[in-house]
Amino acid sequence: MNITVNVNGLPYTRDVEPRTLLVHFLREDLGLTGTHVGCDTSQCGACTVHLNGDAVKSCTVLAVQADGMEVLTIEGMGTPADLHPLQAGFWEKHGLQCGFCTPGMIMSAAELLKHNPHPSEEEIRHHLEGNYCRCTGYHNIVLAVEHAAQAIREATAAAGEQAADD
Repeated sequence: MNITVNVNGLPYTRDVEPRTLLVHFLREDLGLTGTHVGCDTSQCGACTVHLNGDAVKSCTVLAVQADGMEVLTIEGMGTPADLHPLQAGFWEKHGLQCGFCTPGMIMSAAELLKHNPHPSEEEIRHHLEGNYCRCTGYHNIVLAVEHAAQAIREATAAAGEQAADD
């Protein structure tokens, strides 16, 4: 089946088997390996991406269901020279160890911060419940999300001040 999906701002048209999962399409057809295959049962969250702006576990979505949609993966969040505030937060607050869960954690946290720029620790922990980490104990992950939320709020305020000056 022929599908066209806009991934990280670029259109991709591919012929896929109707049963191909979005996670496998991203990894195998497009070579975007930042989205991880963890459990294949939607339990771990390692495969989380944004589909039309909403965080989804890409092991639960068929690639054909994403036809005509926008997909954002961890590769589209930032660059090595210009990290997204969540990527920088995970780096600066040691929110990762092995890194396997990190892309899914960041994608889930990005959805939280889009809807709630001032999350409490409890809200962060609740929102990340569907993402498993076997290394960190979550403490530094929560600190990383709090750090990113603050950085995003400061950047938004600075942009607002700049716009007011123009």
